[in-house]
Amino acid sequence: MMNIALYLDAGIHQGGWRHPEAVSSGGTNWPLFRRIAQQAEAAKLDMIFVADKLAIDDIYGGDLSATVRSRPQGWSEPLTLLAALAAVTDRIGLGGTVSSSYSLPYTTARQLANIDHLSGGRAAWNLVTSVSDAEARNFGRDSHYPPAGRYARAAEFITLMKKLWDSFDDDAIVIDKANALFARPDGFRYLNHHETFFDVRGPLNIPRPPQGYPVVIQAGVSEAFIDLAAQHAEVLFVVQPDQQRARRFYQTLKSKAQQYGRTPDRLRVLPGIVPVLAETRAAAQEKDRYLKSLITVESALSFMSASMNHDLAQYPLDKPAPDLRDIITGSKGRFQYVIAQALEEKLTLGEMAVRYAESLSFPSPVGTPDDVAAMMIAWYHSGACDGFVVLPTYLEASGNLFLEEVVPRLQRAGVFRTTYPEGTLRDTLGLARPENGLR
Repeated sequence: MMNIALYLDAGIHQGGWRHPEAVSSGGTNWPLFRRIAQQAEAAKLDMIFVADKLAIDDIYGGDLSATVRSRPQGWSEPLTLLAALAAVTDRIGLGGTVSSSYSLPYTTARQLANIDHLSGGRAAWNLVTSVSDAEARNFGRDSHYPPAGRYARAAEFITLMKKLWDSFDDDAIVIDKANALFARPDGFRYLNHHETFFDVRGPLNIPRPPQGYPVVIQAGVSEAFIDLAAQHAEVLFVVQPDQQRARRFYQTLKSKAQQYGRTPDRLRVLPGIVPVLAETRAAAQEKDRYLKSLITVESALSFMSASMNHDLAQYPLDKPAPDLRDIITGSKGRFQYVIAQALEEKLTLGEMAVRYAESLSFPSPVGTPDDVAAMMIAWYHSGACDGFVVLPTYLEASGNLFLEEVVPRLQRAGVFRTTYPEGTLRDTLGLARPENGLR
């Protein structure tokens, strides 16, 4: 069966927040997030996915002037939002982003373990390395870690997180009142972890999560990402602009996982899609045209500069896009394709930025619910993916055409569930519960 996650954000399209029907709350609208999560659960989606950024973008031009005229600021912090959503949902998975560059493993392991307990085994976490100097400056650094360093830190981070969850046995607590024994002494393990980036004694002081480990998500496309994801990821959120590239990436990732001794079906590869939906194709095309008209060049350049971690204000807008593939230090993997395409098509810098802002290089099917469902089924059956992360162009005050019309079509086609299986998020995704690696 296809897996589907819903990206819970103010809207991924850089013009979406300006649409008259968009709820432009800046990302802190709890009643809206609660309603969407409950709608997604009613549609039997695998999980809600909450992204994060640790700064307000100020790379473009060195200040906030462009950013505050673009996308709404004030995103929700993922882990507290997921804890709240755990109380108002019962079955849907709850995934949130954690930065391995600017988080501490012990604190993060406690938080995620607690969410997994509160939700009955529905927690997932998206491990990212962050992208910009703006984020670094909020955590005592002048600049962001170089790519090699941040991926090395991420590899140690994720390994240590698993050890922390394993340091508290599933059956450590016995509550033997008669013999004054609350827990078994041998049910806990000191880690005495002293490596390159972290020093942690352990053990964790929260019981091992119901899932063993909360489901590990990773997002990216770079070579360093592929290597790390092949070793650790269970759900991969990837940027693949077309079906052919997606199929090649899918085969590469699964093969790489096998090289690390992993079973390929223990990884779920979910490309993002940004559907532009309407009841008719003509209405969808008009909606797409209007959304694109709402993007300003300045807002597109601001967003792109932050993702690249490179100030694009230093280049003329109306001149050919510069080849920055060896210069950028942010999301390198994503922009290799974006820049190469711009050079091939001889786009100006402004044109490249606006095109990127339309969908962030995710495929963006424009059409009716039948059209979008057909596209998703074609990708799935071709071996390009195990499902999708659906990124709305904007959030509406009521209604959701994807959940109300596309999902039922996928269900009738027999590629998506109509009921949740019993158990945890791992059961929903078809993933095994990991054994304790320290026993």
